[in-house]
Amino acid sequence: MSATIADPRAPREAVRRKGPNLEKAGWIYMRVSGVLLVVLIFGHLFVNLMLGEGIHGIDFAFVAGKLSSPFWQWWDVLMLWLALIHGGNGMRTIVNDYVTGETTRKVLVGAIWVAAAFLIVLGTLVVFTFDPCLGLTDTSADWLLAECA
Repeated sequence: MSATIADPRAPREAVRRKGPNLEKAGWIYMRVSGVLLVVLIFGHLFVNLMLGEGIHGIDFAFVAGKLSSPFWQWWDVLMLWLALIHGGNGMRTIVNDYVTGETTRKVLVGAIWVAAAFLIVLGTLVVFTFDPCLGLTDTSADWLLAECA
């Protein structure tokens, strides 16, 4: 015995909204940023852990030396921005999937983006305004090591 529908209807046509498709843009961003992050993170780990003295060579002077180079500043800032936006978008997706209340969802998504924006601004400022001589005096033992003279 087969079941039939007495009054078959045509399937609903897809509703087209005007304007940008933000969900699609977010989906594409996650794929592109994920690939870029793999390259950036493994490059970061290789330089820090495999070259030179490895993990034993990482100290304040090593970090100060890296952050004095515009190349490494931009490398780290790109990694920071991509990772925080990637993570924020992932958290937004989780909130959208599991939070049922509209107001709660909006508050949580807003909090995620505020936190990500705050960390992006703070991290970018740290990278571009880092001064290894800040707080050192000319009598400090690290004065000559940091080449502050």
